Amino acid sequence: MTDKKNFSQGRRNALKTLGIGAGAAAATSLPLWARYAQAGTSEPIKVGFQMHRTGIGAAYGRWYERTTMAAVKKINNEGGINGREMVIVTEDDGTDPKRGAEVVEKFATQHKVDVGYGTLFSHVVIGSAPRAGELKLPYFVVSEGHHVASGMLNRWTLQPGITDVKSQVAAMAPFVASNLGKKVTMIFPDFAFGHNHRDFFSEAIAAQGGEVVAKIAIPPTETSFTKYFPKIPRNTDVIYHVMVGPSVLTFVKEMGEFFGPSRPEMFGFIDSLEAVDINSPGLEFLEGSYFWEGMPRYTQPNDTEFSKAYRSAVGVNDSGALASDPKDVSTYAHMFACWETLHTIRDGMVAADYKTTADRAALVEAVEAITDMPEGFDHPQGAKLFNGKTHQVFGPQYITRVQNKRLDLVHTTSIEDGLYPDEVDYTKQSL
Repeated sequence: MTDKKNFSQGRRNALKTLGIGAGAAAATSLPLWARYAQAGTSEPIKVGFQMHRTGIGAAYGRWYERTTMAAVKKINNEGGINGREMVIVTEDDGTDPKRGAEVVEKFATQHKVDVGYGTLFSHVVIGSAPRAGELKLPYFVVSEGHHVASGMLNRWTLQPGITDVKSQVAAMAPFVASNLGKKVTMIFPDFAFGHNHRDFFSEAIAAQGGEVVAKIAIPPTETSFTKYFPKIPRNTDVIYHVMVGPSVLTFVKEMGEFFGPSRPEMFGFIDSLEAVDINSPGLEFLEGSYFWEGMPRYTQPNDTEFSKAYRSAVGVNDSGALASDPKDVSTYAHMFACWETLHTIRDGMVAADYKTTADRAALVEAVEAITDMPEGFDHPQGAKLFNGKTHQVFGPQYITRVQNKRLDLVHTTSIEDGLYPDEVDYTKQSL
């Protein structure tokens, strides 16, 4: 394998030469023809966007697309990739594993994209990644499951834009145990992503002297949830909930109806409310409850200039909804990862001096050589640490509380809070 130090130095030199980052303003002052004039070819860099346009992931897919196009606009305004324009080729995978693999095949053989990108739902990632590996197509997933870092997948699959569930819950558990209670009932979707929560939070809360007293798995396509709530034990201190899909509003409303005016403490992953207005009728019982967020939906008093610029670029207002349609609530806690992943793809291609699909292996090695990702306009969610061996990124987590009909930040974890020992070294696999 090419020496990582050489790649890191090459990356720094290449980024400096292109003016990416601090010097981006100089690049944006040039007309488009001048920005791309020095490229060896006029062919664009093609990114195959595997989108959940339909199926249970459609709300995420729609916002992943908006964020993707905003990031591409920024990257191209700054000079593109090695002097070439980045373009997006979109295919709908229906949030379905079988179709996901078919989309990957289509990217490689029909569209002849440079990389595949974008997948969120863990069962689709698991169904698609093996085909990407067989086709030797770099596959940048924007998911949260532990499937990448666990070693389940392959060297061609990377997750450099968002932390995984194992890291998230390790960082969250101390707050839950110290502030909310130690006897926890978990409610989670019955597929790989939910199983990650079940397994890793059970371990994390036990390490804090707590225990999970009940684990309630719900089919991800379920539309009514009332029958599940009587399974919650009476000695429950905290309900830990994470649900996904088009019925999340029904889920939280029915939970409120079940508990009435009194309830245990509640800690939810914002997945249970992604794309849902917390001021929707029937959600009043959430006042005072807590949520994990990958990036806070509501503008916070201490937001950085990077966070503000990102929010503006994706067209989201201070409440986390589309500025032009306040009823269209974003998937803000996840979609930042599309923005950051695309910038990492760009950085990897610059470091690898990427020219054609023959350079795909060099691209994978270049991304593996990345370590620190400083907070900035390219990484507005916060500084990150990328582990080239496990292909997984680590970063801050945010805990917010529903207060006065908004989500207010009450705790931010460190990168170190979410670190765990390596379970795989993908760099030892052949390319």
